[in-house]
Formats: sequence, C-alpha cells, structure tokens
Amino acid sequence: MKIIRGVNNIRREHFGCVATIGNFDGVHLGHAEILKRLKFKSHQLNVPSVVIVFEPQPAEYFRRGRVPARLSRLTEKAQLIRDKEIDFLLVLRFSKELSSYTPEQFVQNILVSRLGIKALIIGDDFRFGSGRGGDFNLLSTLANFHNFAIEQTPPFLFIGKRISSTYIRYLLRHGYMREAERMLGHRYCIEGHVVHGHKQGREWGFPTANLNLYRATCPISGIFSARVHGLKSTPLMGVAYAGSRPIIDDPRYVLEVHMFDYDEDCYGAKISVEFCDRIRDDMEFHSFSAMADQIKRDCEIARRKLTFDYS
Repeated sequence: MKIIRGVNNIRREHFGCVATIGNFDGVHLGHAEILKRLKFKSHQLNVPSVVIVFEPQPAEYFRRGRVPARLSRLTEKAQLIRDKEIDFLLVLRFSKELSSYTPEQFVQNILVSRLGIKALIIGDDFRFGSGRGGDFNLLSTLANFHNFAIEQTPPFLFIGKRISSTYIRYLLRHGYMREAERMLGHRYCIEGHVVHGHKQGREWGFPTANLNLYRATCPISGIFSARVHGLKSTPLMGVAYAGSRPIIDDPRYVLEVHMFDYDEDCYGAKISVEFCDRIRDDMEFHSFSAMADQIKRDCEIARRKLTFDYS
C-alpha cells in the first residue's frame, strides 16, 4: 500500500478508482467489512482501491483539545489498513479550506476531478461536507449526476451491539479488554519508539521501556498484563502502565512497560505493546517503597495471567 499525502500528490496511477471515506479509528471489524467490500469492488472493476482519511480528524479540528482519545495514530491506522491489502491511503489535510467545502464541492473537487472515482463505499453513519450537510441521499444524487456507483454498508453488530470506535473507547476506558478485542478483531496495541525516562523503575528493580506517545490523551489507563513485539523474534511478556504518574508530579501521559526476563538496552527501538488484561486502575502512593511493593504484586498477577493464556 502506498500513502498519498494531500491532493497535490495524486497522480495518474490513482485516477479511476474505487474509494471509501472515514476516520477508520482503530480499524475495527465494522471498518474491516467496509474494506473487504472495497477490495471486492476494486477487483470487480479492475481499478485501484483508495481509503480516504483526514488529518487532523474533523472533530479534532473543530473541537481542538475537547475530543475523545484516538484509538490509533495515523501510522498505526495505516498499518492496519495495509494489512487489508488496500492499494492506496489518501491522507487529506483537514484545513479551513477543506472544512468549508459543500458536499457538492467535495465530490466535484476531490472525488471526480482528482480521483476520477468509479465507485464509493460508505458506512451507515457517513456524513460529509460543510456542517456535515451531505448524507447518503444527497450523495446518491451526486453519484448519479457524475456517473459513479455508490454503496452504503449496513451497521455491523456484535452480540446485538453496533460496532463503533466510540463504544470500543468506552470498553477500553472501563477495562473490558476482551470485549474490545472482539470488536476490534485484534488485541488493542500502541506502538512507539523507546525513549529515556526518569529511570526510577530500574532503581526499584523494575526497569521499563518508556514510549513517547506523541498524544495528549489515550483511551486506556491503569496497569495491564502485556506482550511486547519488536525486540525479539517472539513477543516478550510483561506488565504495562499507562497514565500520568501522579507520584512523580509529571502531567504528561506515558506508557511504560516492564518486560519479564529482559534487561537489554532498547533505546530508540520501535515496539508495539499489546494489552491483554487490565490488572487495576491507576493509584496514588504516599511513598516510592509502597509503589514498588505494589508493582511487585502487579508483576506476579500479570505473569500468572500471561502464563495461563499462553502456556
């Protein structure tokens, strides 16, 4: 899969395609069904498949810091879409100009003039254009006028519950990791590069790999049993902490992972942390020794859970 950054980088090879549009946050099972349909249509018409996303996401642009945490950053989202064997990911910068496009302008300027679209696949809740004024009915009219096909997928349900990024965030926030996994189609993961931390963990006998999340908020918090990918040929078992470390008085949101039976230098490495079960919520401690005792208990619980799951 190739990533196209901005309309100015659309080339002749991208023209005449089938496409879908959305946030695709987390690339859950509902998204997977849309991508499956997109790929089928691509093969049927013998044209490239294109997924169109926006950076920042529209809600982030309009509401700034008052939006829910993303499930996946763009790099994580791109990898999940790549795994579905899509040809191109078109990343459009959501700007003042783009946000002012009417539905008619968006279809004409992006889908028709730039992409020469042959078919568009959209989800059941899709809205587009200035003020979210475009819906399926208007899109159908525009598709008929510009001579491209339009399909709307039905809502995708899991045990009677509509699969959505919003509901998955709810599940993760409350520690329902297995339920979130079933809706995502995979364990929830966060990836990043290992950076230098405060090094208190090493002093207490629990060295950690610290990830720079490049995000102000995160959909999870607390202590988790975890598996770490990217350092060895097989995943490493460990315990992960996601939060703001109140005892250190550091407001930044961090992800720290202590890996069992591993004490090598991994600074700069890119790793992926797979969250298995939440062990407990974040806690405040009155002393570092009390926290170290609790971390020891967390490690014992995490090791037992992981041994049971993967033995």
